[in-house]
Amino acid sequence: MMNKFAFAAAALLTASPALAGPKVAIETSLGTIVAELYDKQAPITAANFLRYVVNGKFDGTTFYRAARNKANPKIGYVQGGIDKDYRRAFFSIDHEPTSKTGLKHTDGTLSMARNLPGTAMGEFFITVGPAPYLDARPGNVGYAAFGRVLKGMDVAKKILASPTWIGRGSGAFKDQIIKNRVKIIRARRIG
Repeated sequence: MMNKFAFAAAALLTASPALAGPKVAIETSLGTIVAELYDKQAPITAANFLRYVVNGKFDGTTFYRAARNKANPKIGYVQGGIDKDYRRAFFSIDHEPTSKTGLKHTDGTLSMARNLPGTAMGEFFITVGPAPYLDARPGNVGYAAFGRVLKGMDVAKKILASPTWIGRGSGAFKDQIIKNRVKIIRARRIG
């Protein structure tokens, strides 16, 4: 049985900001999303995202995609970032699959968008509801989760509910392009 001193010490270590990952505020035209980055579990991906933040690369970009689940449109994910504006881009990064990091795509997960593994740059998404289909599994390397929303899931839900262009977009983007893109006013490191 743990004595009071040991319990207090364990609680202090668990709550210590030094053990927490970097925090980022993403200020949008619909409100602010605050996220914590998992820099210990996904160091390459978290550092990449933070590099875009501290260099102002997300400032003035948008959330441009609302990928709603067809069976339940209140869940899915919202995608934002540089949207192929390569003037804002840094070089692509190595893929850190969830099978390597131990992270999962649960409600409020931040993850990197990509084409092929190893092509992620400055586009990311936030899950609204659990999305285990985005995790790595045999025959599919999945996506690189690297953080979680601490505050502002109501904002992510508003973005997901944004009207989209029906019949526009191709492939996975069909019917998912937001009509009035949600502006990312600025993203900054906090705390």
